Amino acid sequence: MRLNQNTLLLGKKVVLVPYTSEHVPRYHEWMKSEELQRLTASEPLTLEQEYAMQCSWQEDADSEECPPTSPSPECTFIVLDAEKWQAQPGATEESCMVGDVNLFLTDLEDLTLGEIEVMIAEPSCRGKGLGTEAVLAMLSYVTTLGLTKFEAKIGQGNEPSIRMFQKLHFEQVATSSVFQEVTLRLTVSESEHQWLLEQTSHVEEKPYRDGSAEPC
Repeated sequence: MRLNQNTLLLGKKVVLVPYTSEHVPRYHEWMKSEELQRLTASEPLTLEQEYAMQCSWQEDADSEECPPTSPSPECTFIVLDAEKWQAQPGATEESCMVGDVNLFLTDLEDLTLGEIEVMIAEPSCRGKGLGTEAVLAMLSYVTTLGLTKFEAKIGQGNEPSIRMFQKLHFEQVATSSVFQEVTLRLTVSESEHQWLLEQTSHVEEKPYRDGSAEPC
């Protein structure tokens, strides 16, 4: 079980829910996009491989329930459009999906460091602050679990994403000409933590049980 498997985060623009099998078909359709593959440095997977990846995240790392896959995030949320989710009682989560936000532990000798990534897959939902609120909610959530340093690795050509992270106080610390990406870093000092709490004071944490959390 991953750490956020039973957690829902409700914001003004987005609702973050754990990645379940219900979300896989829509996610798979997104990742057929060559643009998203380029922006996320991802390889296309078959639908069966996507289900295996979701299963490997949901189950314990040593579980025999799932086929072997590449390492999965420690914390991943599917991003829902909050307005659509709340305005349509009974709407499926799949119909409200707009992207995802993930956190990886990249240094097992330093469990206070996490790599964060966000994707707003629906073109009509970009540039509206959904990615910003999703990242803020994720940062606020995982800092309560002891993480204090974050990195984001972004393709050099993805200027909107770079600017978004810079607005969230991330600073560029490295550029890789080989991978054509920049690395931005945020260290959550006491003042940064206070700022983060202020930015996410409206976000509510609720229990989640396989899609049973109802819109408010």
